[in-house]
Amino acid sequence: MQGYTARNVSHTDFILIGFSGPAVWRQYLFIPFFITFVFSVIANIILVFIIILNRALHSPMCLLICAMSFVDLSVIIFCVPNMLFSLLLNWNHISLLGCLVQMFFLLIAGAFQSTIFMWMALDRYFAICTPLHYTKHMGFPSFLKFVIIPVLRNAIIVLTLVGLAGSLSYCQSNEIDHCFCEHMALVTLACGSIQINSILGLVGAFCVPTADFFLVTASYIKIFVSVFKSGKSSQKALSTCITHIMVTTVSLILLLTSYLSYRVNNSIVSNSRTLISTMYLLIPGCFNPLIYGIRTKEIRQHIMKTLKFSKITPNH
Repeated sequence: MQGYTARNVSHTDFILIGFSGPAVWRQYLFIPFFITFVFSVIANIILVFIIILNRALHSPMCLLICAMSFVDLSVIIFCVPNMLFSLLLNWNHISLLGCLVQMFFLLIAGAFQSTIFMWMALDRYFAICTPLHYTKHMGFPSFLKFVIIPVLRNAIIVLTLVGLAGSLSYCQSNEIDHCFCEHMALVTLACGSIQINSILGLVGAFCVPTADFFLVTASYIKIFVSVFKSGKSSQKALSTCITHIMVTTVSLILLLTSYLSYRVNNSIVSNSRTLISTMYLLIPGCFNPLIYGIRTKEIRQHIMKTLKFSKITPNH
Protein backbone atom coordinates (compact mmCIF):
# COMPACT_ATOMS: atom_id res chain seq x y z
CA MET A 1 0.00 0.00 0.00
CA GLN A 2 1.63 3.21 -1.13
CA GLY A 3 1.28 6.59 0.54
CA TYR A 4 -1.04 9.04 -1.25
CA THR A 5 -2.61 12.43 -0.66
CA ALA A 6 -6.37 12.16 -0.83
CA ARG A 7 -7.79 14.99 1.27
CA ASN A 8 -11.13 13.26 1.80
CA VAL A 9 -9.54 10.15 3.34
CA SER A 10 -8.17 9.76 6.87
CA HIS A 11 -5.74 6.85 7.04
CA THR A 12 -6.28 4.22 9.73
CA ASP A 13 -3.45 1.94 8.58
CA PHE A 14 0.17 3.07 8.40
CA ILE A 15 3.50 1.85 7.06
CA LEU A 16 6.69 2.26 9.10
CA ILE A 17 9.49 3.16 6.68
CA GLY A 18 12.31 4.01 9.09
CA PHE A 19 15.90 3.42 7.93
CA SER A 20 15.07 3.93 4.29
CA GLY A 21 17.48 2.14 2.01
CA PRO A 22 18.14 -1.27 0.44
CA ALA A 23 16.41 -4.24 2.09
CA VAL A 24 19.77 -5.96 2.65
CA TRP A 25 21.07 -2.93 4.57
CA ARG A 26 17.96 -2.97 6.77
CA GLN A 27 18.46 -6.69 7.46
CA TYR A 28 22.04 -6.05 8.57
CA LEU A 29 20.70 -3.54 11.10
CA PHE A 30 18.56 -6.32 12.55
CA ILE A 31 21.62 -8.12 13.96
CA PRO A 32 22.98 -5.44 16.39
CA PHE A 33 19.47 -4.35 17.37
CA PHE A 34 18.40 -7.94 18.07
CA ILE A 35 21.50 -8.62 20.19
CA THR A 36 20.89 -5.42 22.15
CA PHE A 37 17.21 -6.36 22.58
CA VAL A 38 17.98 -9.85 23.92
CA PHE A 39 20.66 -8.56 26.29
CA SER A 40 18.37 -5.81 27.58
CA VAL A 41 15.47 -8.18 28.23
CA ILE A 42 17.62 -10.77 30.02
CA ALA A 43 19.55 -8.21 32.09
CA ASN A 44 16.43 -6.36 33.22
CA ILE A 45 14.48 -9.53 34.03
CA ILE A 46 17.37 -10.84 36.15
CA LEU A 47 17.70 -7.51 37.96
CA VAL A 48 13.96 -7.23 38.66
CA PHE A 49 13.69 -10.78 40.02
CA ILE A 50 16.81 -10.50 42.18
CA ILE A 51 15.51 -7.33 43.83
CA ILE A 52 11.94 -8.62 44.26
CA LEU A 53 12.96 -12.02 45.68
CA ASN A 54 15.48 -10.68 48.21
CA ARG A 55 13.93 -8.73 51.08
CA ALA A 56 17.37 -7.36 51.97
CA LEU A 57 17.22 -5.40 48.69
CA HIS A 58 13.90 -3.70 49.47
CA SER A 59 15.59 -0.41 50.32
CA PRO A 60 14.28 2.75 48.57
CA MET A 61 17.22 2.97 46.14
CA CYS A 62 17.05 -0.71 45.17
CA LEU A 63 13.29 -0.49 44.65
CA LEU A 64 13.80 2.56 42.42
CA ILE A 65 16.38 0.60 40.40
CA CYS A 66 13.82 -2.22 40.14
CA ALA A 67 11.19 0.28 38.94
CA MET A 68 13.59 1.63 36.32
CA SER A 69 14.33 -1.88 35.04
CA PHE A 70 10.59 -2.60 34.86
CA VAL A 71 9.99 0.59 32.83
CA ASP A 72 12.90 -0.19 30.50
CA LEU A 73 11.67 -3.75 30.07
CA SER A 74 8.10 -2.66 29.34
CA VAL A 75 8.96 -0.19 26.59
CA ILE A 76 11.44 -2.63 25.00
CA ILE A 77 8.90 -5.47 24.90
CA PHE A 78 6.08 -3.29 23.55
CA CYS A 79 8.03 -1.42 20.87
CA VAL A 80 11.21 -3.21 19.79
CA PRO A 81 9.83 -6.56 18.46
CA ASN A 82 7.68 -4.71 15.93
CA MET A 83 10.77 -2.79 14.78
CA LEU A 84 12.82 -6.00 14.48
CA PHE A 85 10.14 -7.71 12.36
CA SER A 86 10.03 -4.60 10.17
CA LEU A 87 13.80 -4.69 9.59
CA LEU A 88 14.07 -8.44 8.99
CA LEU A 89 10.81 -9.41 7.29
CA ASN A 90 9.45 -6.03 6.17
CA TRP A 91 6.37 -6.48 8.39
CA ASN A 92 5.87 -2.76 8.69
CA HIS A 93 2.09 -2.19 8.81
CA ILE A 94 0.45 -0.84 11.95
CA SER A 95 -3.08 0.40 12.67
CA LEU A 96 -3.81 3.86 14.02
CA LEU A 97 -4.96 2.35 17.33
CA GLY A 98 -1.83 0.20 17.55
CA CYS A 99 0.26 3.25 16.73
CA LEU A 100 -1.38 5.31 19.50
CA VAL A 101 -0.92 2.48 22.03
CA GLN A 102 2.76 2.22 21.09
CA MET A 103 3.11 6.00 21.32
CA PHE A 104 1.56 5.96 24.80
CA PHE A 105 4.07 3.39 26.08
CA LEU A 106 6.98 5.26 24.51
CA LEU A 107 5.96 8.57 26.06
CA ILE A 108 5.01 7.24 29.48
CA ALA A 109 8.22 5.18 29.72
CA GLY A 110 10.36 8.16 28.71
CA ALA A 111 8.58 10.36 31.27
CA PHE A 112 9.02 7.89 34.12
CA GLN A 113 12.65 7.16 33.24
CA SER A 114 13.56 10.77 33.93
CA THR A 115 11.26 10.93 36.97
CA ILE A 116 12.89 7.84 38.49
CA PHE A 117 16.29 9.52 37.98
CA MET A 118 14.93 12.47 39.96
CA TRP A 119 13.66 10.20 42.76
CA MET A 120 17.07 8.52 42.88
CA ALA A 121 18.72 11.91 43.26
CA LEU A 122 16.39 12.73 46.17
CA ASP A 123 17.27 9.41 47.79
CA ARG A 124 21.00 10.19 47.57
CA TYR A 125 20.40 13.74 48.82
CA PHE A 126 18.56 12.54 51.95
CA ALA A 127 21.07 9.70 52.52
CA ILE A 128 24.15 11.93 52.32
CA CYS A 129 22.95 15.38 53.44
CA THR A 130 20.42 14.39 56.12
CA PRO A 131 21.38 10.83 57.16
CA LEU A 132 19.73 11.08 60.59
CA HIS A 133 16.36 11.85 58.96
CA TYR A 134 16.75 9.51 55.97
CA THR A 135 14.19 6.96 57.18
CA LYS A 136 11.68 9.71 57.86
CA HIS A 137 12.08 11.36 54.44
CA MET A 138 12.18 8.12 52.44
CA GLY A 139 9.35 6.42 54.33
CA PHE A 140 6.33 5.84 52.12
CA PRO A 141 3.99 8.45 53.74
CA SER A 142 6.61 11.21 53.53
CA PHE A 143 7.97 10.25 50.10
CA LEU A 144 4.44 10.11 48.69
CA LYS A 145 4.42 13.91 48.35
CA PHE A 146 7.37 13.62 45.94
CA VAL A 147 5.47 10.96 43.95
CA ILE A 148 1.98 12.37 43.44
CA ILE A 149 2.85 15.59 41.56
CA PRO A 150 5.36 14.01 39.08
CA VAL A 151 3.01 11.07 38.41
CA LEU A 152 0.07 13.41 37.73
CA ARG A 153 2.29 15.63 35.57
CA ASN A 154 3.49 12.67 33.49
CA ALA A 155 0.01 11.18 33.10
CA ILE A 156 -1.64 14.48 32.10
CA ILE A 157 1.04 15.40 29.54
CA VAL A 158 1.20 11.94 27.96
CA LEU A 159 -2.58 11.42 27.80
CA THR A 160 -3.00 14.91 26.32
CA LEU A 161 -0.39 14.29 23.62
CA VAL A 162 -1.81 10.88 22.69
CA GLY A 163 -5.41 12.13 22.82
CA LEU A 164 -4.65 15.07 20.52
CA ALA A 165 -2.77 12.78 18.12
CA GLY A 166 -5.74 10.42 18.05
CA SER A 167 -8.16 13.25 17.23
CA LEU A 168 -6.30 14.27 14.06
CA SER A 169 -7.20 13.26 10.52
CA TYR A 170 -4.29 11.76 8.60
CA CYS A 171 -4.66 12.53 4.91
CA GLN A 172 -1.11 13.64 4.01
CA SER A 173 0.31 10.13 3.74
CA ASN A 174 0.18 6.78 5.48
CA GLU A 175 3.97 6.32 5.57
CA ILE A 176 5.55 7.01 8.98
CA ASP A 177 9.20 7.94 8.58
CA HIS A 178 10.30 5.91 11.59
CA CYS A 179 10.66 2.35 12.94
CA PHE A 180 8.04 2.94 15.63
CA CYS A 181 5.25 5.40 16.35
CA GLU A 182 7.03 8.40 17.74
CA HIS A 183 4.75 11.36 18.45
CA MET A 184 6.09 13.85 15.90
CA ALA A 185 6.63 11.15 13.26
CA LEU A 186 2.88 10.47 13.28
CA VAL A 187 1.39 13.95 13.69
CA THR A 188 3.42 15.38 10.79
CA LEU A 189 1.19 13.25 8.53
CA ALA A 190 -1.99 15.01 9.69
CA CYS A 191 -4.14 17.33 7.62
CA GLY A 192 -4.24 20.98 8.63
CA SER A 193 -2.28 22.67 11.39
CA ILE A 194 -0.37 20.64 13.98
CA GLN A 195 0.96 23.70 15.79
CA ILE A 196 -0.79 22.82 19.06
CA ASN A 197 0.59 19.26 18.95
CA SER A 198 4.09 20.55 18.19
CA ILE A 199 4.01 23.16 20.97
CA LEU A 200 2.62 20.72 23.54
CA GLY A 201 5.21 18.12 22.53
CA LEU A 202 7.98 20.66 23.06
CA VAL A 203 6.44 21.78 26.38
CA GLY A 204 6.29 18.13 27.46
CA ALA A 205 9.94 17.60 26.52
CA PHE A 206 11.00 20.56 28.66
CA CYS A 207 8.54 20.07 31.53
CA VAL A 208 9.37 16.41 32.14
CA PRO A 209 12.94 15.30 31.26
CA THR A 210 14.48 18.78 31.26
CA ALA A 211 12.82 19.80 34.55
CA ASP A 212 13.80 16.48 36.15
CA PHE A 213 17.37 16.93 34.89
CA PHE A 214 17.68 20.32 36.58
CA LEU A 215 16.27 18.87 39.83
CA VAL A 216 18.80 16.01 39.62
CA THR A 217 21.64 18.48 39.02
CA ALA A 218 20.51 20.74 41.88
CA SER A 219 20.34 17.76 44.25
CA TYR A 220 23.87 16.66 43.39
CA ILE A 221 25.27 20.17 43.67
CA LYS A 222 23.90 20.26 47.22
CA ILE A 223 25.41 16.82 47.85
CA PHE A 224 28.84 18.00 46.61
CA VAL A 225 28.67 21.10 48.78
CA SER A 226 27.59 19.10 51.83
CA VAL A 227 30.35 16.49 51.37
CA PHE A 228 33.10 19.05 50.85
CA LYS A 229 31.97 21.17 53.82
CA SER A 230 31.85 18.17 56.13
CA GLY A 231 35.37 17.10 55.13
CA LYS A 232 34.25 13.48 54.72
CA SER A 233 35.61 11.14 52.06
CA SER A 234 33.92 12.24 48.85
CA GLN A 235 35.03 9.49 46.46
CA LYS A 236 31.87 7.37 46.72
CA ALA A 237 29.56 10.38 46.57
CA LEU A 238 31.40 11.83 43.56
CA SER A 239 31.35 8.49 41.74
CA THR A 240 27.61 8.01 42.29
CA CYS A 241 26.69 11.57 41.39
CA ILE A 242 28.87 11.86 38.28
CA THR A 243 27.60 8.54 36.90
CA HIS A 244 24.01 9.58 37.55
CA ILE A 245 24.44 12.99 35.90
CA MET A 246 26.18 11.45 32.87
CA VAL A 247 23.31 8.97 32.33
CA THR A 248 20.61 11.65 32.63
CA THR A 249 22.58 14.02 30.36
CA VAL A 250 22.99 11.41 27.59
CA SER A 251 19.29 10.47 27.81
CA LEU A 252 18.23 14.13 27.67
CA ILE A 253 20.50 14.92 24.70
CA LEU A 254 19.20 11.92 22.72
CA LEU A 255 15.58 12.85 23.48
CA LEU A 256 15.85 16.55 22.63
CA THR A 257 18.00 15.88 19.52
CA SER A 258 15.42 13.40 18.27
CA TYR A 259 12.55 15.82 18.85
CA LEU A 260 14.22 18.96 17.48
CA SER A 261 15.46 17.11 14.38
CA TYR A 262 11.88 17.13 13.06
CA ARG A 263 12.47 20.81 12.27
CA VAL A 264 14.87 19.66 9.53
CA ASN A 265 13.53 17.59 6.64
CA ASN A 266 15.88 15.61 4.44
CA SER A 267 16.77 11.94 3.96
CA ILE A 268 20.13 12.11 5.75
CA VAL A 269 18.61 13.73 8.83
CA SER A 270 15.69 11.29 8.58
CA ASN A 271 17.92 8.22 9.00
CA SER A 272 20.02 9.94 11.65
CA ARG A 273 16.87 10.93 13.54
CA THR A 274 15.58 7.36 13.42
CA LEU A 275 18.94 6.04 14.67
CA ILE A 276 19.03 8.54 17.56
CA SER A 277 15.47 7.67 18.57
CA THR A 278 16.27 3.96 18.40
CA MET A 279 19.35 4.48 20.57
CA TYR A 280 17.21 6.39 23.07
CA LEU A 281 14.90 3.37 23.14
CA LEU A 282 17.59 0.66 23.41
CA ILE A 283 20.57 2.21 25.22
CA PRO A 284 18.91 2.83 28.64
CA GLY A 285 17.51 -0.69 28.81
CA CYS A 286 20.92 -2.11 27.90
CA PHE A 287 23.17 -0.05 30.19
CA ASN A 288 20.97 0.86 33.17
CA PRO A 289 21.14 -2.71 34.60
CA LEU A 290 24.95 -2.53 34.40
CA ILE A 291 25.30 1.01 35.72
CA TYR A 292 22.74 0.84 38.52
CA GLY A 293 22.68 -2.89 39.15
CA ILE A 294 26.29 -4.06 39.02
CA ARG A 295 27.66 -0.83 40.52
CA THR A 296 25.27 -0.99 43.49
CA LYS A 297 27.16 -2.99 46.14
CA GLU A 298 24.13 -4.74 47.70
CA ILE A 299 22.73 -5.84 44.34
CA ARG A 300 26.14 -6.94 43.07
CA GLN A 301 26.65 -9.12 46.15
CA HIS A 302 23.29 -10.86 45.65
CA ILE A 303 24.03 -11.40 41.95
CA MET A 304 27.35 -13.05 42.87
CA LYS A 305 25.61 -15.23 45.48
CA THR A 306 23.03 -16.30 42.89
CA LEU A 307 25.74 -17.16 40.35
CA LYS A 308 27.73 -19.14 42.93
CA PHE A 309 24.60 -21.03 43.99
CA SER A 310 23.78 -21.91 40.38
CA LYS A 311 27.31 -23.34 39.95
CA ILE A 312 27.17 -25.37 43.14
CA THR A 313 23.63 -26.78 42.66
CA PRO A 314 24.39 -29.13 39.68
CA ASN A 315 27.11 -30.86 41.73
CA HIS A 316 24.52 -31.90 44.29
